[in-house]
Amino acid sequence: MKLLSIAIPCYNSEAYMEKCINSLLPGGEEVEILIVDDGSKDRTAEIADEYAEKYPTIVRAIHQENGGHGAAVNTGIRNATGLYFKVVDSDDWVNQESYELILRTLEELTRGPKTVDLLISNFVYEKQGASKKRVMQYRHCLPVNQIFSWNEVKHMPKGKYLLMHSMIYRTKLLLDCGLKLPEHTFYVDNIFAFDPLPYVENMYYLDTNFYRYFIGREDQSVNEQVMIRRIDQQLRVNKLMVSSYTSCGPMNKRTRAYMISYLDIITTISSIMLIRSGTDEALEKKKELLDYIRTTNRALYGKLRHSLMGNFMNLPGRGGRKVSVAAYKICQKFYGFN
Repeated sequence: MKLLSIAIPCYNSEAYMEKCINSLLPGGEEVEILIVDDGSKDRTAEIADEYAEKYPTIVRAIHQENGGHGAAVNTGIRNATGLYFKVVDSDDWVNQESYELILRTLEELTRGPKTVDLLISNFVYEKQGASKKRVMQYRHCLPVNQIFSWNEVKHMPKGKYLLMHSMIYRTKLLLDCGLKLPEHTFYVDNIFAFDPLPYVENMYYLDTNFYRYFIGREDQSVNEQVMIRRIDQQLRVNKLMVSSYTSCGPMNKRTRAYMISYLDIITTISSIMLIRSGTDEALEKKKELLDYIRTTNRALYGKLRHSLMGNFMNLPGRGGRKVSVAAYKICQKFYGFN
């Protein structure tokens, strides 16, 4: 059995996927690299097959009809044979020194007395054109270099939330919790970083800059104009996360607090994109989203609607919407997202 399975969802990725794969090959025989070709129209499938032929004990090429990022991640989980599971998008890459540390740590943890469900590390925003790279690190929120539970997690401010890039799950946990991402939908990485959390008991945090998250392509899903065009998919993910949270049974109060904070961020992003769209239809969708949250989970609605971010996103009238956009731009500059 491999130590770590790494899924690389690929769709028309010929221009950059080799950089991603080459950064992962130094993991050697402890690692299984699953290149999931999601119905690409370019040379992606051919490149995947070339790597699988050259590194048959490390790389597997999997070809499927196009189902979107979520379908590719689902395929990765189904085919994973490693004890732990990581997703690395095809336009991203990893730091080799941190990679070696990650693998050594996972190996030590598998020999230890406690099962670790989630390993967390830092990621770096490789923002195109930015002279200073922003690092998402958690050293002030999480215990470093030790196994810990949710009870030991300190307050995580809005800028310190876990994303797919910072997470390595135990594979069996993902299977046991039945994680299945929706197909033909963008922004499902939020579901990946959210839905399994109630099942996570023990975690481990390495303060190392492992994952390099490229951001800045015009066609990238997190580009603001692209998000506005795809707002219905953002709203679908937002609602699925609300539904998932609502269907959870009793959970640790700190897990619950973190998940509410995460939903606050996602709902704020949905709201501001609808405001930025500037159409009557978009404003109606914003109202529909809040109505959905209220009817699905009234207690959650109260927390989200009356949070600081919720208040800023729901100021009345055109003037209020201008203030909302100004507040968003401040957060955008401070946190470094697109």
